[in-house]
Amino acid sequence: MAGDTPFRKRRLRRTKSSEAHQGGAGPAEGESPTAEHQAALPASPGGTPDDERGRPASLEAVGAADRPPGPGQDGPAQPPEGSGRLHTLRRGVRRSGESAAAAVALVADRIIDTAPRVPVRDLATLRRQFPGLGPEELADKLVSGACNATATVGAGIGAAAMMPVPPAMLAELAAEITGVATVELKLVAELHEVYGQRPPGNLGQRSTAYLTSWTEERGIDVSRPTTLNAALGGQMKRELRQQIMKRIVRDLPNLIPFMIGAVIGALMNRRDTRKLADRVRSDLRRQQVPWDRLPELPPLKPAEPPAELPEGHDDPGR
Repeated sequence: MAGDTPFRKRRLRRTKSSEAHQGGAGPAEGESPTAEHQAALPASPGGTPDDERGRPASLEAVGAADRPPGPGQDGPAQPPEGSGRLHTLRRGVRRSGESAAAAVALVADRIIDTAPRVPVRDLATLRRQFPGLGPEELADKLVSGACNATATVGAGIGAAAMMPVPPAMLAELAAEITGVATVELKLVAELHEVYGQRPPGNLGQRSTAYLTSWTEERGIDVSRPTTLNAALGGQMKRELRQQIMKRIVRDLPNLIPFMIGAVIGALMNRRDTRKLADRVRSDLRRQQVPWDRLPELPPLKPAEPPAELPEGHDDPGR
């Protein structure tokens, strides 16, 4: 009939079947798809109908992606969480340790250079300055004067740190340790003179022996060559650096502001100097030589000052 829709273009009537409950557009279970239904489905690129869902995914590939890489396989390179901060912290600690070691080595070298220039009074000079005193009374006078001097150094550094300035703290500690070491080196050398235990050798060898005595907080036994050899060896520098590090840690309370550090520095330096003197004197008493039995010793010569420049070259800008 004219005006009727051709048979091939008629829409199929949908009947109530199981596909309505399944939510799909396929034929009912047990029935084969008709030619019109197959023609209505779009063809997949591979020639098989995929119901516009793309290529089918494989469960094996999903399972392989979820499994961790084996011993011989390389997994994704993912840095652990927080590794950047940990690396920065380690680098900062390492740099701080290197800076502290460099500061300790610098202070040790300064003390070694200062030791030969410390003015030491020999026994004859001491007896002239303190007439009528015996060895113990003279040693007490020397210890009392050294304690007052180191207390003054500690109070001065504490007063300088009244207003905390972090960049200057390390320099203040270095200045205090160097000043206290100079006073105590003088005390150690003069105690050896009082007890008749002057180390043999020239000025440099004696200075090294006194420096070792200060570092190890003991007296030098001049009757035992092994003790002098140990004092003149390379081990002295390592022990000196360890002693300086202990002094730095011990002197940290001196930097407390508002004049509290000045009081603490004076008390601690006085106590440490007296403790050092007691230990050195205890060792020297065992080998003490009476003054009337001492051989004639040459007077101690001070360190020679640096050579003067020739005339006309004293002013570098001239």
